[in-house]
Amino acid sequence: MIATKKPRLNAEQLEQYRREGYLLYKQNVLAPEKFDRLKAHFEQLLADLPPDKRPETMDVPHFTDPKLFEWLFDEDVLDLVEPLLGPDIALFSSHFICKPKGDGRRVPWHEDSAYWNKMISPMEVVTVWLAIDESTPKNGCMYVIPHTHNTGRKGFSDYDQVDPTKNVFKTEVTPRQRDESKAVPCILAPNQCSLHDGRLMHGSPPNNSNQRRCGYTMRYIASSTRLSDEARESHQIYLARGRDLAGQGFADPTKRYDDFYNQRIAKGNKGH
Repeated sequence: MIATKKPRLNAEQLEQYRREGYLLYKQNVLAPEKFDRLKAHFEQLLADLPPDKRPETMDVPHFTDPKLFEWLFDEDVLDLVEPLLGPDIALFSSHFICKPKGDGRRVPWHEDSAYWNKMISPMEVVTVWLAIDESTPKNGCMYVIPHTHNTGRKGFSDYDQVDPTKNVFKTEVTPRQRDESKAVPCILAPNQCSLHDGRLMHGSPPNNSNQRRCGYTMRYIASSTRLSDEARESHQIYLARGRDLAGQGFADPTKRYDDFYNQRIAKGNKGH
């Protein structure tokens, strides 16, 4: 008899994700030794960050750091995503968002989908928000507003300008289209994660505490998802598991893509 792995998400968790648009996974995502390697790798990336670059803005680091695919393609991570997207999975993007202690910037209320509107179709993205540090209300954890992925504007709200010197992004969902009273904190220990739909409204307060808060967002799509011609000018996607259902080709995870990285960063941060 061939042994089969126990599913990482049960029926109740799947139902919650589909109903509310998010799920807190309060178990280890990675094997402990593998998580320790990821954290050590991140600490080196942070140490090498130019003095003029904010640590919240470490977007698409995998474009120039193929080592990150050790974790982006980890079987335990993909086993969390497969029940939500199916067996044919592509990596859409990744982002270290690190709020330093004392002056970590606020993440305005937003839907990732609003930034990706012209990039992919259909708009079905699963984000694995892996806690590198403990994430709590004290140090600026992420908050989500349940159900906003499939109600109202379904990921495409109206946005107002906000102060870019105090916020990670320069726009925010207009107040009349968000209900912060329903917000839920995503409290996580290191190596735990949240999963959220790309259309879900979320954000986080500044980090004024004496404790850093870092998470690694790993974003996945079904391999049948189409990347637009416009997006291909500055973005790459990678086949993580299964088949290429769209026949559109994928980037090579063993190679660096410095030109794409520079173009992508020049376009600004695209979601939390």
